[in-house]
Amino acid sequence: PKRMGPFMVTRCMSSTNSACLATPFKIKGVNYSITSACSTSAHCIGNAAELIQMGKQDIIFAGGGEELDWTLSCLFDAMGAMSSKYNDAPETAARAFDATRDGFVIGGGGGMLVLEELEHAKARGAKIYAEITGYGATSDGHDMVAPSGEGGERSMRLALDTLPEGRKVSYINAHGTSTPAGDVTEVDAIRRIWGLGNVPPISSTKSLTGHSLGATGVQEAIYSLLMMQGRFIAASANVTELDPAINEGEIATKLVENVELDTVLSNSFGFGGTNATLVMSAYRD
Repeated sequence: PKRMGPFMVTRCMSSTNSACLATPFKIKGVNYSITSACSTSAHCIGNAAELIQMGKQDIIFAGGGEELDWTLSCLFDAMGAMSSKYNDAPETAARAFDATRDGFVIGGGGGMLVLEELEHAKARGAKIYAEITGYGATSDGHDMVAPSGEGGERSMRLALDTLPEGRKVSYINAHGTSTPAGDVTEVDAIRRIWGLGNVPPISSTKSLTGHSLGATGVQEAIYSLLMMQGRFIAASANVTELDPAINEGEIATKLVENVELDTVLSNSFGFGGTNATLVMSAYRD
């Protein structure tokens, strides 16, 4: 550029998102951003929950955003991570768990959850959508791109460790990006926890929305909450031929309606081997 403006630094800081919300809204509590690839906004939610549990905050806005830009598409395309087989029918390209999947479809956007200490929320008459009953965060320590599965498994186990007695996971919103390696690795990790034949219904909402990278964790937390409220499970779209490594009945390939979702689990795994798992349960007064 011919001229560098005085606000370029504040526009491109890794904490610009949080700063641009905290400043105009005069937020006096915590104000920082977490950067952990595609696990980012899920880590933000988990970190916010921990701060509230420690008594350091009463209420926190937690989430994330990702701007869809052509440069991001180029970078991921150069890695061979994005779908190219279905360019003539892009609406069918995101097909997690399908045998013919060939990569993810990039997306963008953002989302925000209001996390609040329970008594604080009740005192102001807030509508309570659910409780965060578990959070896990781990590192694969394995590869910059290829998931180990073991790290994701530990993340889920950590999140399930704090699930109250009597609660049962009714649905899993998988990370499920539609990559050849990642989808099966995640399902295998889920099987190791629940056991073959006992896996809760799984779907990937990315097949409907695309993959919003750092924003996907909060988006999928919101989608999971909407499913709890609406008593449905969104289908994992575009599965015309289930991957032979995945068993019939493990993936919800059709819309499931009139289902009671007591507890939902949402995975967000990122490049660099960073993993996050959120567990949310229906609120019981």
